[in-house]
Amino acid sequence: MSDSEKTYIGDTHQSIVFSDGKIFTVEMAYNRQNSRILASDQKSISSSIRTIKRTQKPASVMVWGAITSDGRRPLVFIDKGVKINKEVYVESILENALKPLAGEHFNGTHWVFQQDSAPSHKAKMTSEWLKLNVPEFISTVEWPAYSPDLNPMDFCIWSILESRVCAKPHKNVESLKSSLRREWDLISEDVLRAAVDKFYKRLSLCIAAKGNKFEEPD
Repeated sequence: MSDSEKTYIGDTHQSIVFSDGKIFTVEMAYNRQNSRILASDQKSISSSIRTIKRTQKPASVMVWGAITSDGRRPLVFIDKGVKINKEVYVESILENALKPLAGEHFNGTHWVFQQDSAPSHKAKMTSEWLKLNVPEFISTVEWPAYSPDLNPMDFCIWSILESRVCAKPHKNVESLKSSLRREWDLISEDVLRAAVDKFYKRLSLCIAAKGNKFEEPD
């Protein structure tokens, strides 16, 4: 186990800010477990309910979110057509959404920022901003390139939000945004804490699997 891996094990993980982005669409999310129809055979089911309608390019919005073990940042919505390059990432997300966290949540205490290895995250401009404004951050070299198994946003929080928000279709993007804001704020601190607390266990499993995909035992 490397020194960088040891750094984020133990109580330290509770001071990590986990961040991620996800695209949500106005369409209802398909859930294989919940979308079931009781029938004697498939032919007896009306084709109108047997087929799930999907549009080729449904209206959507890119969302950025960040959590700690006992808090969250307001969601950031990226307008349609805006590419998240280094300038947008630093100015719209890090400067406006992440930076206030230092005073509002940690009040001068030490904390660590996590991000994935997206191109805008690896840019020199981003690294320089983080060095000036964040006490410590997990570099894109330390964080595995494909690691949804490690980030609580990926393995837990986004799926909870999607199951609540996209249980039904939305008329437009503004309706979708409104639901996302409401349900995001309703995720309890107990849920956030439980998700972040799994980081230690999942990191250990990832190390044991030598960075390959792993399954968390029940």
